[in-house]
Amino acid sequence: MSASFSNVIKNLFQITDEQAMWRVQTEDDPDAFAVIVSRWKIPLHHLCTRMVGDQHKAEDLTQEAFSRLFLKRKVYEPKGKLSTYLWRITLNLCYDELRRLKRRRETVPNDAYQDSILAMENFVSPDPVPGVEMESNEQAAQVRAALDSLSDSHRSVLVLRHYENLKFREIAEVLEIPEGTVKSRMAEALSQMAKALQHPQKETASAVSKTRSKLQPILAL
Repeated sequence: MSASFSNVIKNLFQITDEQAMWRVQTEDDPDAFAVIVSRWKIPLHHLCTRMVGDQHKAEDLTQEAFSRLFLKRKVYEPKGKLSTYLWRITLNLCYDELRRLKRRRETVPNDAYQDSILAMENFVSPDPVPGVEMESNEQAAQVRAALDSLSDSHRSVLVLRHYENLKFREIAEVLEIPEGTVKSRMAEALSQMAKALQHPQKETASAVSKTRSKLQPILAL
C-alpha cells in the first residue's frame, strides 16, 4: 500500500460523520460511506437486536438502514448530527418489523405462535459477561421477555438510554418528542420492567421497588 493511499484512508477515518455524509451526498464517495458503515454497523445492529429480539433479523434491518441512508443521500438535510438521523431511520425500520410480527401473531396458528414465543424466551444477549455466561444468559432471557412486554415507544426510550447511552436530550431529538415526554416514558418503562422481572409471587410495593433498584446492573448485560 502506497504512503499516499494510506494517508487518504487515514484522513477519511479522521473526518466526522457529518463530513463523511457530505462527501457521500455531493460526490457519491464510496470510501466516505464505508467509514460511516464501519462506525455505525455494530451500534445499529445492537439497537435492532434489542428492539426486535432476533439477531438475524437485526442484520437485515441494519443493512436496510444503510441502504435507505444511501438512497436518500440527495434529500438528506444536515440539520443535526448524522447519528440522530441514523437512529431514527433504524428505529422506524424496527417499528415496521414489530408491526409485521404482531400481524403475523394474529394470523398464524396457535402452535406456531407458541413456538415463536419459546424462541423469543431463548434469546441470548449479544454481550454476555465473560465468566458468568450461564447466569448472564438467564438474566438476558428475563430481560428480553421484559423488554418484549413494553410498548414500542417505551422500549425505544429504554434501549436508547440504558443500552446505547444516549442522553435524554439526544433521545428527544431522535424521537422528535419533548424531553419531558422522554423522561416520563423512561420512568414508566422502568416501572413496567421492574414488575415484569418480579418472580411470579405476590407483588408488593416494596418488592417492586427492590427489583427496580436492581434493574440498572441487569440492563448493563
